[in-house]
Amino acid sequence: MEFFEVIAPPVTVPSLDTAPDRSGHVITTTYTVKGMTCGHCVSSVTEEVGAVDGVTGVEVDLATGRVTVAGPADGDAVAAAVREAGYEVVGHP
Repeated sequence: MEFFEVIAPPVTVPSLDTAPDRSGHVITTTYTVKGMTCGHCVSSVTEEVGAVDGVTGVEVDLATGRVTVAGPADGDAVAAAVREAGYEVVGHP
């Protein structure tokens, strides 16, 4: 059995710890995304979701399929961005 390491290119979306709400806490929402299989997938989702109004940070975990979004973004808009990137949101609040 062979294993390959996937390295995604750097993305310019800020990290999750840069999006505090009025009380100083970071607002995050986690989505489950189906269909991501490589570093390019991670980059595509990160770029599309990072462009959504209200998103201040994005972290994509390829192994679990979880996409964690920081900021007060609309969930439907985030799901639409994931679809635009070519993937499916299978779980979100």
